[in-house]
Amino acid sequence: MRQNLSLTITSLLSIILMTLHVADDIVRGFDRVGSIFFAVAIAVVWLYGTLVLAGRRPGYVVILIGSLLAMLVPVIHLRATGAVATGEISRSSGAFFFVWALIALGVTAFFSVVLSARELWRLGRSAAR
Repeated sequence: MRQNLSLTITSLLSIILMTLHVADDIVRGFDRVGSIFFAVAIAVVWLYGTLVLAGRRPGYVVILIGSLLAMLVPVIHLRATGAVATGEISRSSGAFFFVWALIALGVTAFFSVVLSARELWRLGRSAAR
């Protein structure tokens, strides 16, 4: 049960950080306002998997997929042509929060991937018995 609580908390933190990041991207002009509908749809499905489907295989799969997608966000921004690597972000106000949110999102998403994969592995092993 403790692993499920940890997974729920890290997944919720990832969702919060992801929505903060999307809002920051839109405010900075890195993304269009129209993309918010896509982000909201992903957040709703991810939140549903985290809270409603908690402790079940479909919930773990939704969290795994959402967390894998969230892990891509820091990679995209920190790659050689991304806003952080080119120095574009450092010339704007709030750069510290932007980079911190990327790091925190990467950490919580990666941890959620590990925990959800572990729970899926555990469910697979118990079903095989």
